[in-house]
Amino acid sequence: MTSSTTPGGLARFNALEEHAAAAALHEACASSAWGSELLARRPFAGVDDLFTASDAAMAELTTADLEEAMAGHPPIGRPKPGDPTSSREQRGMAGASEELKEEMLELNLAYQEKFGHVFLICATGRTGEQMRDAVKERIGNSPEQEREIVRSELGKINRIRLGNLVEEEEA
Repeated sequence: MTSSTTPGGLARFNALEEHAAAAALHEACASSAWGSELLARRPFAGVDDLFTASDAAMAELTTADLEEAMAGHPPIGRPKPGDPTSSREQRGMAGASEELKEEMLELNLAYQEKFGHVFLICATGRTGEQMRDAVKERIGNSPEQEREIVRSELGKINRIRLGNLVEEEEA
């Protein structure tokens, strides 16, 4: 597709050299399998095609691929220092009380002890209380149930980050 029929930011993403596109995708999701699958499907005719490819790649990730993707996410309430993406996504915890932050730390540790990875949730637009309630609810899940919830939450995060990527490309 030409840039006249493909949104400008997406057209620029499609035109990036492979190493630059791979780096941009890695910023969206730390899974190399997911990034490789999206690279292989370029160029994308539209943002919906990009999202569909992301969803399809996410559905195919192995347990090891999911672990690799999760390793790129800091615990809720503790965004990576100097990382505007994790700070923006976890904005709901920024104004939380010290009591809530401490409770989230304890819940994060309990969750990580049970499942072996950080509690992952699409935090965008959620309050600290909503995230706390979600971890309390999900800690009772089986590892298999939780793996599929994590896959779904990662898919939501990836869609938001991809949308931001092609929006930023417009600027």
